[in-house]
Amino acid sequence: MSEFEQVINDIHIGIDAICAEFPMSYWQKLDRNRDYPSEFVQKLCNAGYLAALIPEKFGGSELGLRTALEILKRIHYNGANAAACHAQMYIMGTLLKHGSAEQKQKFLPRIATGEIRLQAFGVTEPNSGTDTLSLRTFAKKTGSGYVINGQKIWTSRAEYSDLLLLLARTTPAEQVAKKTDGLSVFLIDLREVSNKHIQIKPIRTMINHSTTELFIEDLQVDQNTLIGKEGEGFKYILSGMNAERVLIAAECIGDAQWFINQASNYANNRILFDAPISKNQGIQFPISKSYAHMKAAELMVHHAAEKFDSGVNDGESANIAKLLAADASWMAAEACLQTFGGFGFAEEYDVERKYRETRLYQVAPISTNMILSYIAEKILGMPKSYG
Repeated sequence: MSEFEQVINDIHIGIDAICAEFPMSYWQKLDRNRDYPSEFVQKLCNAGYLAALIPEKFGGSELGLRTALEILKRIHYNGANAAACHAQMYIMGTLLKHGSAEQKQKFLPRIATGEIRLQAFGVTEPNSGTDTLSLRTFAKKTGSGYVINGQKIWTSRAEYSDLLLLLARTTPAEQVAKKTDGLSVFLIDLREVSNKHIQIKPIRTMINHSTTELFIEDLQVDQNTLIGKEGEGFKYILSGMNAERVLIAAECIGDAQWFINQASNYANNRILFDAPISKNQGIQFPISKSYAHMKAAELMVHHAAEKFDSGVNDGESANIAKLLAADASWMAAEACLQTFGGFGFAEEYDVERKYRETRLYQVAPISTNMILSYIAEKILGMPKSYG
């Protein structure tokens, strides 16, 4: 076994052990009550898994993306859900690459130990959606910092995060040469902000995702909350978005593996007409096909991660990995639910919960249609189909 394989094996063993402490009944109860898995997330923090991408000098493991993705994939392989904590990995890139020495020293060691959490990423707005460059949240320069006003939506885990990474416009759109200019990133300590200036309102959805809407009014922040240079924030978050796509794709692979395992085991043990239903090609073929698609998508996920780890900010591989992995997980979910039949709709089997959870990845963090548009325009040279 190579050193890399040993590290992956150790990650699997460690994640399996943590997940074993949180059985399916734990996730069922959370889903039923729309509660946040605080105990589960704290276990991951205590074990150092959420500090995987933080450099060792700040108390992290300094793993590459190809290794780190195994953490999230294995959580989903076990039927759990890493959505409660995955942002701490992909948000990290903006702070690591563009944060000041003071910002890194102040926050990274405490994030690594789990003392504070960086889980919230304020980008999307009600009127802009995936058209990020049309966002309206504005940070007005003052003598000592900025005053921020605006609104964000689908900012998951804001209620459970100590820090918020916020994208806002610092130069009006009509005053910049390119729409990508004039956007800045701020790292805001939510513990120091009153409800008067940031109101966090939960959004109840079809899955337990702890997502919220933010209303920001006259929020005054110091100059030291700005990450990097003013006006260059959009470039800063792009590489983080590619990491996000790869990590979410890994979760999709884990979901697909869970669905395939559940479907195969159930089919082998479900006896009808004196034989297991797995004897029927109508059961075998959808599960087998979803397995083949999962394995192909997994190769693309690792390819995209290798590109990222080598320093290549490759939108093509990251987007294609996310597209294929999301499709593979959805195909496996369909095969699994069909295999379980009516029992698939029963809460006790967890199929219906995971079915709802994996459906999200056809839409977020970027929809499959947007990825197809990206491929058509950026890779195949076709005309832009929107905007």
